[in-house]
Amino acid sequence: MNRQRMLISLTLIALTVGLLVWNQTAEQPARYFRNEGRIFGTVYNIQYEAHKDLHDSILATLRQVDSTLSMFNSRSLIARINRGEDIATTADFEAVFQEAQRISVLSDGAFDITVAPLVNAWGFGFQNKATITPQRIDSLRELVGYDKVSLVQHHIRKTDIRVQMDAGAIAKGFACDQVAKRLQQLGCQNLLVEIGGEIVAKGTNSQGQPWTIGISKPVDDPAGMQRQLQDKLTTTDLCMATSGNYRNFYYEGTERRSHTIDPRTGYPVQHSLLSASVTASSCMRADALATACMVMGEDDAIRLIDKVADAECYLIIAEQDSLRIRTSTHWLK
Repeated sequence: MNRQRMLISLTLIALTVGLLVWNQTAEQPARYFRNEGRIFGTVYNIQYEAHKDLHDSILATLRQVDSTLSMFNSRSLIARINRGEDIATTADFEAVFQEAQRISVLSDGAFDITVAPLVNAWGFGFQNKATITPQRIDSLRELVGYDKVSLVQHHIRKTDIRVQMDAGAIAKGFACDQVAKRLQQLGCQNLLVEIGGEIVAKGTNSQGQPWTIGISKPVDDPAGMQRQLQDKLTTTDLCMATSGNYRNFYYEGTERRSHTIDPRTGYPVQHSLLSASVTASSCMRADALATACMVMGEDDAIRLIDKVADAECYLIIAEQDSLRIRTSTHWLK
C-alpha cells in the first residue's frame, strides 16, 4: 500500500511540475528579437516577433545556404561542381540555378551565373587576380555563357569542364527568402531580414508600424561604414535588393575597376548608373535583376524591369556633380 501511495504521489508531482513548465511557456509573451552576425563575407541583421529567440534556427538556415552556394566554402555544392565533381544537386541549388537561367534569358546575358572566370580574373572572386590582357579576356569569354550549363536529372552538365559558376549575385537574396520562410514556419508574422543590403520585410515593427527601409546613397565606401541614405520606403511587405559600384572596387593606377563585370564583354562596366534597387516577388529574383540592371545601364535597365511583371526599380545615376533618380513606372513610395 505504501509503495502504491508513493507511486501515486510521484505521478502527481510529475504532473504538477509538467503543468507549471507548460504554464510558464504558454505565458511567455511574444516580443521582438534582434539577431546579428556575419555570413557570406557580409553582415546580417534580423528582427522578428516571437515567443523565444530563434537565432539557432536562423543560423542553421544560413549555414545550409552557405553549404550549397558559397564559392568561398570549398566543401559547398557549387564549389564541388566547379571542380568538376559529378555530384547530385539539391532542391535549393536547383531553385537558384533555374531562376538564374530565367534572368539570364530576360536580360540577354547581362546576368550570367557562369561569369566566375571573369570575376576571378578581375580580382573579385574566389581566386587571385590575374594579369589582364585583351587576349586573356577573350579566352575567358569562351568559358562564359549561361547556355554552357544545364540541369539534367539533378546534375549540372557543362559544355566545357572549365566552366565555373558564381552565385554571388543571387545567393544573398535567396538566403533572405529562406530565413524569412523559416521564421514564418516558426510562427513569425512580423519580421525584417537583411543580409548585406538585401531585404525581406513582412508585417510591422516593434512599434506596430510599417517597416522603414533605407536606400543607401552611392558614396565611395568600401568598408560599408557611412550608411548615408538617399531615400526611404515605408512598407509592410517587401523583397528588395540593391546592387551598386560604390563599395566593391579598386584602383589600378588612375583607373577605377568596378566589381560589376559585364559577362558579354568580359570587362567591368563603365557607365553613369551607380546603384540599382529592385523590388520583386522574391529577394532572390530582386538580387539577380539588380545585378542585371547594373550591367545594362540606365535605359536598358528600365526596359528590362518593364518586361518583368512583379518587379520595379529605383536607379541612382551620376550626372556631373549631382545625382539623378529614375524609377520604373509603378515604383512604390
